[in-house]
Amino acid sequence: MTGQMSIYNRNSVQVLFSSWMAVFALFGVRATFAVLKDPIAAASGWSQTQVSFGYSLMMLSYALTAFVSGYLLDRYGPKIVYGIAAVFGFFGLLLTALLEGYAAYVVFFGIVTGIATGMLWVAATVTVRTWFTGNTYARSWGLAFCGAPISQFALAFLMRHLLARGTWNTAMIFLAGIVGAALAAAWFFSKHAPEHYGISAAGSQYALSPSSGEGDWGVKQAFTAMTIWVVILLFLTSMMGEFLIWTQIVSFWTEDLAWSRDAAVSAYSVIGITGIIAMPLAGRISDSLVRTMGSELHARKIMLAAGPLIGAAACGGLLLSGHAAAPSYAAAVLFAVYWAIVPGGVVGYAGAYFGKKSLGKIWGIATMIVMGIGPFTGTYVGAYLRDVSGSYYWSIVFALGAFLVSCVSAMLLPKRPSVRKH
Repeated sequence: MTGQMSIYNRNSVQVLFSSWMAVFALFGVRATFAVLKDPIAAASGWSQTQVSFGYSLMMLSYALTAFVSGYLLDRYGPKIVYGIAAVFGFFGLLLTALLEGYAAYVVFFGIVTGIATGMLWVAATVTVRTWFTGNTYARSWGLAFCGAPISQFALAFLMRHLLARGTWNTAMIFLAGIVGAALAAAWFFSKHAPEHYGISAAGSQYALSPSSGEGDWGVKQAFTAMTIWVVILLFLTSMMGEFLIWTQIVSFWTEDLAWSRDAAVSAYSVIGITGIIAMPLAGRISDSLVRTMGSELHARKIMLAAGPLIGAAACGGLLLSGHAAAPSYAAAVLFAVYWAIVPGGVVGYAGAYFGKKSLGKIWGIATMIVMGIGPFTGTYVGAYLRDVSGSYYWSIVFALGAFLVSCVSAMLLPKRPSVRKH
């Protein structure tokens, strides 16, 4: 007989720490690109579009690997997933730094590092979701997701420090060591689903799929339902806007607004500092909404509609930054709040709607679609619009539109379970 798991015990704390390390590594690679992009272009002579293409290809590799990681996670658990990520992440970044030429950059940064990062998101989010559900998920994911803003804040400053004293190659070698060590820790502390230890997830009383009598969905049933495609559209358009901003915002501040690189990196770090507070706080607000409404689906839907709207407001702040720095700093704070809500919120909604039997596979396929289109398109379009117009203004307008489409998509999500097709 299985017992209800207390919210935080030795096993669950290890799960959170493991996911924290995975997210730290994942966003360490993503966030530092905004700082490294211009030095790579300056040292190599490659255009902004060429340099950004390597990142876009990394996200495409990420997407394809996410599909595989979901199947590995459901069948073997997270250890094999994190083990693969540790090896590919360390050697992908190291060889990007050591080998010269655009082909090596594309292969090792774009493909090999992309495989590593693609192993992380599904494993981190789904593992937390299997251990914490209902009114315990968002606060727990907020704690695990704090690895992202801490990584963005700390590694942005580390990269700036290293770039001031050496080349981008040296900075990336340090990044390879940090990512390798973080993922080794994620591998060591990772855990199977709670059922493997004879317990059930915390907050199970709010899991709406089982209580609705419909049970857990299979992959085929999930992808014949309209709901998964609305979730995908919501997540895809948010990622399109988010990744355009992540990869181009430092360049926008230095090129369009003529800020110094130190000032731009400091402003970029505000996103990380705010995120450290916003992520657990947004999680607690979301879980409180679940308790108040007695419906996880409805509460997650409300949060998912608010998140992209906040992202759109942040883009508006950037567009108003021509004559003063304050709107840019306000935009950085708003981006952190958006970031605290949407990426984890979509997993929470999907888990509540479809159950957990095939969540790794379902979310792996969804992530493959989203990350194969959203980040690649957002990053590439952001660089392309800058190259053809000479300004990042239209890139930010594009991101604003993507966030608004995401908000409308969230409003279309059902707020209660529907009858599952058999």
